Amino acid sequence: MQVYHVIGLMSGTSLDGVDLAYCKFILRNKVWEYEIIHTACYPYSEDWKVKLANAENTSALAIHLLDTALGNYFAENIREFIQKFNIKELDFIASHGHTIFHQPANGLTLQIGAGAVIAANTGVTTICDFRKMDVAMGGQGAPLVPIGDRDLFSSYDYCLNIGGIANVSFELNGIRLAYDICPANMILNYYLPDNKFLFDDEGLIARSGKVNNELLAELNNLNYYHQAFPKSLGKEWVLQNIYPTVEKYNLSENHILATLTEHIAMQIAANCHKSEAPASMLITGGGAYHAYLIERITAHTSMQLIIPSSVLIEFKEALVFAFLGVLRYRNEDNCLATVTGAKKNNCGGQIFLIKNES
Repeated sequence: MQVYHVIGLMSGTSLDGVDLAYCKFILRNKVWEYEIIHTACYPYSEDWKVKLANAENTSALAIHLLDTALGNYFAENIREFIQKFNIKELDFIASHGHTIFHQPANGLTLQIGAGAVIAANTGVTTICDFRKMDVAMGGQGAPLVPIGDRDLFSSYDYCLNIGGIANVSFELNGIRLAYDICPANMILNYYLPDNKFLFDDEGLIARSGKVNNELLAELNNLNYYHQAFPKSLGKEWVLQNIYPTVEKYNLSENHILATLTEHIAMQIAANCHKSEAPASMLITGGGAYHAYLIERITAHTSMQLIIPSSVLIEFKEALVFAFLGVLRYRNEDNCLATVTGAKKNNCGGQIFLIKNES
């Protein structure tokens, strides 16, 4: 039996904040078990949101400075987290960082929040940059969560995460497949009325609107949805395709949100289509709280939808990145070629080692 205690860190495209999960992993008889012991989310200030949202339009020097600053901010959050929960057993930190660029076709993916800075300022070995090896090997560098779905959540037919981008993971003929389905919270939050809301609570605003069928059809016909996997989405694709399409129509926010919600539900249903009854789908990510979206997914599929505890809904990605860190620490594959399209399975992540003095 082998045991690891890890803090997983996730910063998503929706800019909700920094998710931290203190997790315990046990390898017993070649089977992985997990426990999420403590969690916390540190919301981004408006200043941080602006900096991160606009980073792609700044200079290379500004991005490097932001990389260091964000690493310091992550370290500050982690130190507070460790102190708050009086964490004594900790093997390492596994940080996804925050994505600024994701252009696998150009061999580029950039997650900032310097791992070396985290390690230096927490005194804890830190693993980061999980995507670069896969992209270098010709893969999409995403999604990375499916190996965690395979090893930690194999009892479900589908694992769906509805975060800034909705992505799905499943087994087909004994092979794990996964890909980004469509943008989700990223676009729903973008069209909130007058920036008065952080999110559409239970989808009440979307529910009050009316679906524009012409816009819906145009969204559903975007080229990405007709591509074969492996495939992944980035912010750049949303900027180039979703927003220009929506803004051709002079619609109020509630009608836009109703249409986008229907679009997301239809895309999810179209990509979760196992015929076995009852096929099950575990739903995590902030979208699991969007009651109207869940209703619309239900309307388009006979799938058994499973909404787990709030801890798993909100911190599954942080949990899985902690697990990816464990695999990297063990020098085992933590990225699946069947998912990303890389030349072969690979073990990604930089390790910034803090040696224990004795």
